[in-house]
Amino acid sequence: MSVFRALVRRELSAFFQGPTGFIIIAAVMFLIGLGFLVVLSGLNGEATPMPVTQVFYGTYFFWVILLLIAPVITMRSFAMERASGTYESLMTAPVGDWQVVLSKFAGALIFYMILWVPLLICSVVVRFYVGESAVLGLGTMFTSALGILMVGCLYMSIGCFASALTRNQAVAAVSGFALGAALFFTGFFSYFAGDRTDWLSQLARHISLANHMESFTRGVVDLGAIVFFLSLTGLFLYLTHKVVESRRWK
Repeated sequence: MSVFRALVRRELSAFFQGPTGFIIIAAVMFLIGLGFLVVLSGLNGEATPMPVTQVFYGTYFFWVILLLIAPVITMRSFAMERASGTYESLMTAPVGDWQVVLSKFAGALIFYMILWVPLLICSVVVRFYVGESAVLGLGTMFTSALGILMVGCLYMSIGCFASALTRNQAVAAVSGFALGAALFFTGFFSYFAGDRTDWLSQLARHISLANHMESFTRGVVDLGAIVFFLSLTGLFLYLTHKVVESRRWK
C-alpha cells in the first residue's frame, strides 16, 4: 500500500511541476465561471422550477470541459514515461502492473476532482444568496458531485488506455478525445429515437451519458448509472493493464 501511495503522489505532483497543470486549472476555472455567468444571465432574476445544477449542465459547459480537458490530463500518464525513457525503469522496479495502472488512474482522477472545486464554491455562493434549498439543496449538490466523479472515472480510464497505446502525448490526447467523443455522441441517438422500443434505441438510452448526468443533477442516485460507469471504467482499466502487461515483455 505504501508503494501505491508513493506512485499516486508521484503522479499527482507531476501536474504541478510544470505549467501544464496550472494552465488546465485556469482553463477549467474560466469555463466554469463562464458557464455560471451564462446560467445566471439566462435566468435574469426569474425563478426556475429545476435545480441550478441541472440548468448548468444543460448548457453543456460541463461536457466541453470533460471532452477537452480529460484527454489533456491523462495524455502524459504512459506516453510521457515512454518518450522520456523512464517507463523501462518504472516497469523494472518491484511494482506490479496493476499498481502502475491504478496509481496513474488515481492520480489523474484526484487532479480531475480538484478541478471541480471552483464549481462547488460557485454552488455554495449561489445557495447563500438564493437561500432556497429546492433550487440548490445539499442532496442535489452531493448527487451532482457523485455524477462528476462517476463520469470522471470513466473518462480518466479511457485516457489512460489511450496513453498506454503510444509514446506520443499529442496522439494520446487525440485518441482519448476521439474515444470519449464517440461514446458521448453515441448517446445522442436516443434523442432521435423518440419512443421507439427496439434494442438499438434502448441501448442508446442506456449509454447516454447526458441522460445519466441529468439524473444526478436532479438529485437522483441512479444505481443503474453507477453500475454502467463503474463497469466501463473497469473495462478500460483492464484493457490498459493488458497493454502495459504486453509491453513489459517486449
